[in-house]
Amino acid sequence: MSLPAPKAILFDWDNTLVDSWAVIHHAMTATFHAMGQRPWTLEETRQNVRQSARDSFPRLFGERADEATKVFYRTYEADHLSQLRALPGAGEMLAALAAADDLLLGVVSNKRGDILRLESAELGWDRFFSTVVGATDAACDKPSPEVVDFALRGSGIAAGPAVWFVGDTDIDILCARNAGCTAILLRAEAPGAEEFDGRPLGGHVADCAAFSELTLKVLAQSAGSKPLKTEGLNRK
Repeated sequence: MSLPAPKAILFDWDNTLVDSWAVIHHAMTATFHAMGQRPWTLEETRQNVRQSARDSFPRLFGERADEATKVFYRTYEADHLSQLRALPGAGEMLAALAAADDLLLGVVSNKRGDILRLESAELGWDRFFSTVVGATDAACDKPSPEVVDFALRGSGIAAGPAVWFVGDTDIDILCARNAGCTAILLRAEAPGAEEFDGRPLGGHVADCAAFSELTLKVLAQSAGSKPLKTEGLNRK
């Protein structure tokens, strides 16, 4: 299996580029309390927060989903910018990739779009991204392939193997597969044998520095018409 050179790279946001779990957990805790439910532990928040509020809150809070959504975002917006932290090497990675010729960078997240763009601007990363798409921007959120098409509209790039979708959770990998893109897992832990239905990924990298190294190598080899073989690819 060869890893195709990317024309576009779409990144997940939380726990892929930034660490905002503390503020997400705080907002979820406030929401559960307001709804009279047991709040999740931090580990439960990390494991369970995948879908957008639009998709997950009706399941969690039933007829009170709209009320819960207001509580969550009111709490989250109170201090999310002050709590925002880039993951190690993320800014340097984005700067290196943005300098590559003919490579579109973007974000596809299940965080609400206006908040996502505020966070990107706060970090000074909006200059790197051609597209920043969050929950409710498109007709459907991750893992629907529609959100990928929405992110790529007007770019002249169609969803397919030359679009890398980079994330840390199952919903990111599923979104990549639904859209026919190349799925790259970016996290310290290697994928389990049966994780992601046991289907192979385009690759796994442990951190942002490793992803930057991998991408630039693939682009360089593509320029020389030598695709990178991905058997056993696991960058650390």
